[in-house]
Amino acid sequence: MRNILTFLKDNYETALYLAAFILLLLALIKPEIQLKQAVHNYLLVADVSQSMNAEDVKLDNKAVSRLAYTQHLMKNIVETSPCGTYFSVGIFASDNVALLITPLEVCKNLDVISDSIEHLEWRMAWKGNSRLSFGVRAAANTFDSLNVPAQMLFFTDGDEAPRVNVTIKQDLSGIQIGKNFVFVGVGGHTKVGVPRFNSANKRVGFWPISDNNNAGAVGVTYADPSIDEPDPSVAFAEYDRFLSQLEDDYLKSLAGEIKAKYIEGQNTPAFYDFVQQQKPAASFVTAYSIRWLYLLFAALAIISTFIPSILARVSSHRHSA
Repeated sequence: MRNILTFLKDNYETALYLAAFILLLLALIKPEIQLKQAVHNYLLVADVSQSMNAEDVKLDNKAVSRLAYTQHLMKNIVETSPCGTYFSVGIFASDNVALLITPLEVCKNLDVISDSIEHLEWRMAWKGNSRLSFGVRAAANTFDSLNVPAQMLFFTDGDEAPRVNVTIKQDLSGIQIGKNFVFVGVGGHTKVGVPRFNSANKRVGFWPISDNNNAGAVGVTYADPSIDEPDPSVAFAEYDRFLSQLEDDYLKSLAGEIKAKYIEGQNTPAFYDFVQQQKPAASFVTAYSIRWLYLLFAALAIISTFIPSILARVSSHRHSA
């Protein structure tokens, strides 16, 4: 032991450079360690019913659809989240929720997550109608399928079709996901017409009231091509248009039933801060980077080689003074 200490004392510069080299090597070949830690695990769900095509929100002073606005909010949440955050993406249509991607770490899979959000559209819906109370129950089942706790952000305008009544309203008192559930309301507060598209995604007019009395602005089975022969029916006058707006009171009511949260989705720092301030929902064994630690110690080792020279100069200066 004494011989080793003597060697280090006599060859401290060599030892420090060797230590710095080893630390730099570790930073390259083993920059991460596996740790179990609490992480944010978000499940982003977009309502893709046709009322989400209503253009009553703005981005860069340009009117865009509610769905396009939802995509913008989702992508910003993903892009501003720190490494180690996990995201799943799903859609809501009719009375069910479907997962598109299961939890992926944001930094390693940013392109995949962003691309999934970019390609959300109304034609993903497997059938018409929009029954949110049924969707909440389906969301609970989706949570179970993830096999890991998540914070669900459910983006919707709250516009149900057919309209909610006592006979179709679900009893949500037994739903246990409220603490991990946030309704994000998207849409304007003034009623506007809902654009109607054919199966080729070509806009052909606005949904008429007559087609919405029973089914609402999503009331078709999209697998039926006959509705587009030659095009689906549209409102023949402005007063015949089916009108839609953000039903925030209804969403707040649903949130209250399951002890969840509600926030209006807005492209503001306050909204993104709200999302990031949600409590971590899960504990994952994740790769934690310690490259910075290796590099810090390597830098300190190199700097330490100059310390004896600096001390010698200071001492010499004192004696000469």
